Amino acid sequence: MAKIVYGLSGEGSGHSSRSREIMNYLISSGHEVKAVSYDRGYRNLKDDFDVLEVVGLRMINDENRISKTKTLTENISNILRGYESQERVKELLFKKFKPDCVITDFEPITAYLANYFDIPLITIDNQHRFRYMDFPCPDSMKTDALLVENLIRAIVPRPCISLITTYYFGKVRNNRTILFPPILREKVFKVKTSEKQHILVYVTQAYENLLNILKKFKREKFYVYGYQRSGKDENLTLKRFSRITFLRDLASCKAIIGTAGFTLITESLHLKKPYCSIPVKGQFEQIMNAIMLEQLGYGKNVKEMCRDAISAFFYELPEYQIKLKDYKSEDNSKITGKLDELLADNCSLLREYHNRRTKTILTKKT
Repeated sequence: MAKIVYGLSGEGSGHSSRSREIMNYLISSGHEVKAVSYDRGYRNLKDDFDVLEVVGLRMINDENRISKTKTLTENISNILRGYESQERVKELLFKKFKPDCVITDFEPITAYLANYFDIPLITIDNQHRFRYMDFPCPDSMKTDALLVENLIRAIVPRPCISLITTYYFGKVRNNRTILFPPILREKVFKVKTSEKQHILVYVTQAYENLLNILKKFKREKFYVYGYQRSGKDENLTLKRFSRITFLRDLASCKAIIGTAGFTLITESLHLKKPYCSIPVKGQFEQIMNAIMLEQLGYGKNVKEMCRDAISAFFYELPEYQIKLKDYKSEDNSKITGKLDELLADNCSLLREYHNRRTKTILTKKT
């Protein structure tokens, strides 16, 4: 059995949701796992796993768009604390624990230390789509795509193998990359679906104008999450977030309107729910998620939030529902099976990937 350091980003809940499923599987298979995270990732997992808290990268939203200035300022101010976190992880998890491999879900400290100690590094995330997979990118965003690719390379240097979760299956760019269906929560697999008349809305308080738009659709009933308040407002029912009620409302809705986060989109696709995506401006991943979703015919990409865009989504609902019948809902067995293969026999196959990757890097240097 392997000793594994598992690093995961603390931004949002998608990383911790995915990592929870994988870590539970690894532990149930007899492996010893020690996790590293921050912010929401740490809070979501600390009660159930052995998690070391660190300082991590944060994206700062300002009026429904990513603020590059505030993001840069916030992260620069954390440089010293980040160095202290790295030294603590190095001492406790790499020198004392001595892992056989490192798995990272877009967490840089564990990735850099894996390289420093020459330990095989596996990535499990959806971000590496933009480094190792071909995807539909408008010409106007090619420069952004290159910047994101280099940012991913900087955050997670030199993985020996990348296990990418995706609902859009493009061509991979090397033989160290494997595409898998999205990793979903066990509760999503077990929930019973139905189709009532409500539409689920999941955004943030920055989308206050969306509520005024939705009120104009008098015949529709909306269950709204993300505004941190509850109550009735004409045809809107605002709800405070609860995992139980949210999943129930998701499984029984006829459609979803929300930001273009990967996790909610993939859960909606699994449940065969059409999705109206409103990507956060300036967030490349969300913009691409929305483009891929629309290209596959599973929902709409709303570039500018207005009544006409929402109305068009409602009009096209029958087409999305027909297309979603062909969406192949799968469990997590493909990616867990690959992990079994990589970690078997004292990680012998994983070490082969690691040695080939190291040889390739040395060859390029010479």
